[in-house]
Amino acid sequence: MHPEPDQPISAEARPDPLFLADHRALDFINSRARPAVDEVDWLVTGSDLLDWLARAGLIDAETSARFRNDRAARAELDTVATGARAVREWLRGFVRRRAGSVLPPAAESELGPLNLLLAGDTSYAKVSASESGLALQRLRRWETAEELLQPIAAAIADLVCHADFRLIRHCAGAGCTLWFLDRTKAHSRRWCSMALCGNRAKAAAHRARAAEHH
Repeated sequence: MHPEPDQPISAEARPDPLFLADHRALDFINSRARPAVDEVDWLVTGSDLLDWLARAGLIDAETSARFRNDRAARAELDTVATGARAVREWLRGFVRRRAGSVLPPAAESELGPLNLLLAGDTSYAKVSASESGLALQRLRRWETAEELLQPIAAAIADLVCHADFRLIRHCAGAGCTLWFLDRTKAHSRRWCSMALCGNRAKAAAHRARAAEHH
């Protein structure tokens, strides 16, 4: 596993989390990243985890507030965040090994941490009215802070079961550690984003060409 940073950037100095990967499981990997010079970890504390899940759209504001205002749950949150970071680094290793090729059925042997997490799910199904008729919803009881890992587990399960691993890419930016799923029509995406790395690379190429002509 990739070691965690010894001195992550303080919460006050951190930029907003990055959601550039076109898949929430890869965004989860990118919750520890080096998009510029310094490495940033957005899951240092339990409060960080709540914030990231809310920004990712994996929990709603009511659920976030419920855990923030529950003294007993707050005591568990840092422990759950530690578990989330362990799952993140396991997933980072799995994606690093498997990206760029078809994910074979034999990869199941590497999914023990995911299946262990999924086995703890306490969600339930409910039929509800929707604009087009009736729809089956998946709801959660949110009885313990541990359940906060379940939306992450569901996103990872969706990645390994439905995403084309041949289209999982690592940003081509020098020093950038971000991953993404290339959903472009030509499958030619190279950068986490133009703003972060694409423009920097273009500027560097321009400077190099200018230097050649001097």
